[in-house]
Amino acid sequence: MSSGLNNKRMLHLMRAAVERCRLDLRGAVVLTEAASGAYVVTPVLAAMAGATRVYAMTRDTRYGSVGQVTAATMELARIAECADRIQVVTELTAAMIGEADIVTNSGHVRPIDARFVSRMKPTAVIPLMYEAWELRPEDLDLPACRAKGVRIAGTNERIPEVDVFSYLGVMAAKLLLDAGVSVYGSRVLLLCDNTFAPFIERGLTGAGAIVQTATDVRAAEASGPVDAVLVAMRPGRAPVLDALGVEIVAARWPGAVLAQYWGDIDRDAVAAAGIPVWPERAPCPGHMAMLPSGVGPEPIVRLQSGGLKVGEVLLRHARTGERGEWEFVDEL
Repeated sequence: MSSGLNNKRMLHLMRAAVERCRLDLRGAVVLTEAASGAYVVTPVLAAMAGATRVYAMTRDTRYGSVGQVTAATMELARIAECADRIQVVTELTAAMIGEADIVTNSGHVRPIDARFVSRMKPTAVIPLMYEAWELRPEDLDLPACRAKGVRIAGTNERIPEVDVFSYLGVMAAKLLLDAGVSVYGSRVLLLCDNTFAPFIERGLTGAGAIVQTATDVRAAEASGPVDAVLVAMRPGRAPVLDALGVEIVAARWPGAVLAQYWGDIDRDAVAAAGIPVWPERAPCPGHMAMLPSGVGPEPIVRLQSGGLKVGEVLLRHARTGERGEWEFVDEL
């Protein structure tokens, strides 16, 4: 375990997040995931916020076995004094799904398909645990949820209580450092067509980089050589940097490292052009190559507590019609 993931420090961050978000899940049954690394916090945060019961789904992955994840989850829960309300499971039964008031759209719980939704109670709610515009169709059957009356919303990650976007620049700097680009004094061409741009720019500039930003590689006009081309573009059905885009990078900025932050790129074209690329292993389609957990547990604690707060607000609305603290919610 890294120094940033020691349980005493994690507990301090979690208590601060519960207080900052005024997270109150008393009377709610939560179905979420138990996962490795910093994501171990999710079910424990729910229990710390007063959830009656937390079902935490897990499975073996290359990041950790079921046994390792279960042990880490329950140890953190033990020191948080809420282990008696958390049950780590490796299979979701119809009874668990039907009992849940809040179902998080987390990795080990997905996909939430039509069969899953059919087992949910009509008053159950689904916080996406990320911003609404990041929703991938394969994660969640929206028509089934709407037909059932299940409320869904994303997390407003930019409000002060959550503020995950402020880590985007730090994450970009980490990605470049891992790619062998020192950041300080480096010239970086940022290809970004979304709301990440100002946060990444601010983080890299603050670390001493010289940043030029374009929304498309074809329109980029970076003057002189660059040390890195950082791709942070919203994924689509086709690569955000296709074979033609790769040709442009190779011709205009020879020797630059191609850093894939977000958005799929044509890796075959990159290899054919001989462009150095990082990370060496492509992320899953549509996924970020640098996760918030890559810079420490703080952004994950913030993100997960914010997502659970969205669940709280949605559940209150489902039960009473009260919209509550709607600033946390990024509506679909």
